[in-house]
Amino acid sequence: MILASPTPVSLLLGAAAALAYTVPALAARALGDVAARRVLLLAWLLHGLLLGWSLLGSAPRFGFAPALSVTVWLVLTVYAIESQLYPRLRARWALAGFGALAIVLALLFPGTPLHVDSSPLLPLHWALGIAAYGLLAAAVAHGWMMSRAESNMRRATQAAPEGVPLLTLERIMFRFVGAGFVLLTLTMVAGLFFGEQLYGSAEGAWRWDHKRVFTFLSWLTFATLLTGRSLFGWRGRRAVRVLYVGAALLLLGYVGSRFVLEVMLERAA
Repeated sequence: MILASPTPVSLLLGAAAALAYTVPALAARALGDVAARRVLLLAWLLHGLLLGWSLLGSAPRFGFAPALSVTVWLVLTVYAIESQLYPRLRARWALAGFGALAIVLALLFPGTPLHVDSSPLLPLHWALGIAAYGLLAAAVAHGWMMSRAESNMRRATQAAPEGVPLLTLERIMFRFVGAGFVLLTLTMVAGLFFGEQLYGSAEGAWRWDHKRVFTFLSWLTFATLLTGRSLFGWRGRRAVRVLYVGAALLLLGYVGSRFVLEVMLERAA
């Protein structure tokens, strides 16, 4: 399989950002809290420049790996904001590791060129979808932190590293699920009614392919989670498990289908 080669600028920005992410991921304790936060901020800025160059440059490309890269960057953006509101929130080492991995994947698999005959509204449609990915990924991150904190409490160990009350983490998690569900719904509606106009060809017309089936199943899962929360008070492990199922289905919906097309079948979606 022949992989697409990144541009020199993308390679330079990607290598710098991946290296900056790797430092707090592997040596957060040695660096100290202040230094680790500064290095992570530098990595986030370099990552943002890389995304801007890749998506807004003269030859923009998109695919499963760039989608993951944007999603991780959005989750880190949420974390940067939340860490100001909750200074004891601690998850930077895991997020930094995911950031480095996402950048490496995006450099190896930069995706396919964007359609030249697509609608000017297509970037807005993609922005809605990626924003839904980001918000729901942030919900998954909070579910993971909540599960870890609950596990520490059950073992009667010291306070969880996040230092944020369980109920607060749970409340934030469901807020992200709700917001992500709204954006996912808007993305699906746009694809259902305006797909052909958005993509500028018949390939955008609605059809029950793998991507849409998995996306619809994820939408049903998130709808079930929000309904269970509202009507039956779902919380804790049950809620997190349902969230994980919905996130896995959503990941298979776009990232999984694009991975098969781009890497295994070596053709554009």
